[in-house]
Amino acid sequence: MLKKYSFLGLINLLFSLVYTKLFFSTARLIRLPFDIRNKKNINVGTGLTTGFGCRIEAYPQNSNNKEVLVFGKNVEINDYVHIAAGEKIIIGDNVLIASKVFISDLNHGNYKGDDQDSPLSLPNSRKLSTSPIVIKDNVWIGEGVCVMSGVTIGLGCVVGALSVVTKDLPDFSIAVGAPAKVIKTFDFDKNEWVNV
Repeated sequence: MLKKYSFLGLINLLFSLVYTKLFFSTARLIRLPFDIRNKKNINVGTGLTTGFGCRIEAYPQNSNNKEVLVFGKNVEINDYVHIAAGEKIIIGDNVLIASKVFISDLNHGNYKGDDQDSPLSLPNSRKLSTSPIVIKDNVWIGEGVCVMSGVTIGLGCVVGALSVVTKDLPDFSIAVGAPAKVIKTFDFDKNEWVNV
């Protein structure tokens, strides 16, 4: 283990393990520093592993919403991931999330349909709007991705680095870009990814 970690890294790992077992007994490892807000509204699932500097927060917009952020089994998130939930974010089993990913079902203001906010109003005074996010099982989200409110990322999807997911992604697809567009789907007859 000393080959993998420096002495100080090993000490930090031990502190993180103790912290995990004391405060998140169902998790595998919560690396410190770790910022969690409104823990009572978050279900960390079983086997959650985090990197350094993650910020996980819940701000229920409806008093009936007890758990607004739900992790499935064996979710792994890397360094500096920020997840903010107000209505509902569900992250499925065996999801792998790279570093510096932002996932939020919250938005300051309304910018479509009726009763839109003016650009002259102060952003922090605009009413929060929400729309649920679902990330299904076996998804791999690359470095620096933004997952915006109201989307579903399908089973087994891969989201390329620096993509911005603004619309649903179908099961078994690879999407890249800003906004993210599907470039490949998995062909189960050929047992390979094929271009769209």
